[in-house]
Amino acid sequence: MDLQRVTDLDDPRLDDYRGLTDTALRAVTEPEGGLYIAETATVIARAVAAGHRPRSVLVSERRVAEVGRILGDLPAPVLVVPDDVAAQVTGFPVHRGALASMHRPPLAPVADVIEGARLVVVLEDIGDHTNVGAAFRAAAGLGADAVLVSPRCADPLYRRSVRVSMGTVFQVPWTRMLDWDAGVQDLRGAGFDIAALALADDAVGLDAYAAKRPERVALVLGTEGDGLSRTAIASADTVVTIPMSGGVDSLNVASAAAVALWALRR
Repeated sequence: MDLQRVTDLDDPRLDDYRGLTDTALRAVTEPEGGLYIAETATVIARAVAAGHRPRSVLVSERRVAEVGRILGDLPAPVLVVPDDVAAQVTGFPVHRGALASMHRPPLAPVADVIEGARLVVVLEDIGDHTNVGAAFRAAAGLGADAVLVSPRCADPLYRRSVRVSMGTVFQVPWTRMLDWDAGVQDLRGAGFDIAALALADDAVGLDAYAAKRPERVALVLGTEGDGLSRTAIASADTVVTIPMSGGVDSLNVASAAAVALWALRR
């Protein structure tokens, strides 16, 4: 390992990790096609296993050996810093003792990601990074073959998304739809039934839809407040709803994804 011990807060080697709780700085440190931050040794290991490459790793002394096993022969410098320095640089306590500045891989075309898939999750305009990460975890654990995110959906590689997903954003193939209509055309051209999970008078109950499940399904889920847009619902072949009780009309988007994916599993 290329071990480099750093104690100076102003050391430029720490620049990738500065102010990670600040939205403006996050836009600088995690641009499209640039870098993202992987947090915890488990997440870093999954990122490396998926072929992602670190630019550097920031660790506490107690995590050096573990990170060394993860990196193997990768040439990234390992910046060993005291806990108080890590907290002051990042803006939060780095309890798990490991962060990595990772090179962001290029995104694949939608057609490549959905090729051969039978169950795809489509996330439209979900703004909460925690919900994006939780939806990916549901997708990985409950049999989705791929995830597509809309042009305005929150970044699956943002630090909180990656952490909440437990690194499953590296496990499930995914890409961003550069244009909604083009993405829908790709899905429809590949033979997917586009199922919008939404409330509607003509909606089909999830249990009934699952009983006659089409061979290829693209399950579309919307933002936390208003749900799916009119455009997304109009793009769907079927509107599907989860039967509810107790005066509750809907679930958190990640919970809804888990319920629907379990029902549609094969």
